[in-house]
Amino acid sequence: MVESRQSMVDLRNVFRNKNVMVTGGLGFIGSNLARYLVEYGANVLLVDSLIPDYGGNMANVEDIKDVVRINIADVRTRSTMNHLVQGQDYIFNLAGQVSHIDSMADPYTDLEINCHSQLSILEACRNNNPTVKVVFASTRQIYGVPEYLPVDERHLLRPTDVNGINKMAGEWYHIVYNNVYGIKATSLRLTNTYGPRQLVKHNRQGFVGWLIRQAIDGEEIKIFGTGQQRRDFTYVDDAVLAFLLAASSDDVNGQVYNLGGPEIVSLLQFVEMLIDLCPQASYRVVPFPEDRKRIDIGDYYGSFEKIKETLGWEPVVGLREGLSRTVEYLLANKERYWT
Repeated sequence: MVESRQSMVDLRNVFRNKNVMVTGGLGFIGSNLARYLVEYGANVLLVDSLIPDYGGNMANVEDIKDVVRINIADVRTRSTMNHLVQGQDYIFNLAGQVSHIDSMADPYTDLEINCHSQLSILEACRNNNPTVKVVFASTRQIYGVPEYLPVDERHLLRPTDVNGINKMAGEWYHIVYNNVYGIKATSLRLTNTYGPRQLVKHNRQGFVGWLIRQAIDGEEIKIFGTGQQRRDFTYVDDAVLAFLLAASSDDVNGQVYNLGGPEIVSLLQFVEMLIDLCPQASYRVVPFPEDRKRIDIGDYYGSFEKIKETLGWEPVVGLREGLSRTVEYLLANKERYWT
């Protein structure tokens, strides 16, 4: 998929022989990104804390482990970051705590990982590598309940949970360091990203991976609310391309961009697509659990016109095709992802 976009920018020339660090590099998006970087000839360093239940998985890089460097480290540790950022040409900053449920149950840990760690990385860059380019993984969750649809980057930021607040702060640390200290940084606001190597062993990091697992296991999927809540979804290869293009251009420095999906569907339609692929599964619409209802944002889908206009990016993998690829991958690798 990325190869089809070479006419926009020659990513091989951008990353060949460059030193690239990926925080959260053993996680879902980081490991998929690493594959393209390896293909493009980059010298890749994957940094991950492998905190249990956060998504880091050595199985994600089993096939490329001999051509990347792996450092098991916590990005909150200043001395470690001071060392690791040195000599890097690009940093893809994907490390974070992404569970909205966990952020409400343990807000202090969320604060440490999504705020403290971002300052550790940025301060390390300011003091040890001020010419590096940083691309940060933010989230559509910082918008909160949409006032209008599709949501664009001018929409007010009113997160509904602790994770959204801390991710918002982490994003703006990057923008401030770009504007004040000249650390070239941009932020991509991700929506529901899915695909191979996604965490599916529990349901606390978004609903997509968990529903895919339930469908594969032939379980009854519970749809909260009415099932008519609308969402957009980004296949992981499309998301990876956005990160690569953002890193390749200085036109995006100091800017924030929404990602999105090629189609808008209700949760009920999403589950029906899954059941078409996994007919052993079924579904039932049930009332919202109270803890989920308090932080639910209702309908959300974003506008990606800004990044399309600036970088030519738009999602190309349709939802049914992306789900088919994901189910096929997970079926072939259940022993690596179910436990």
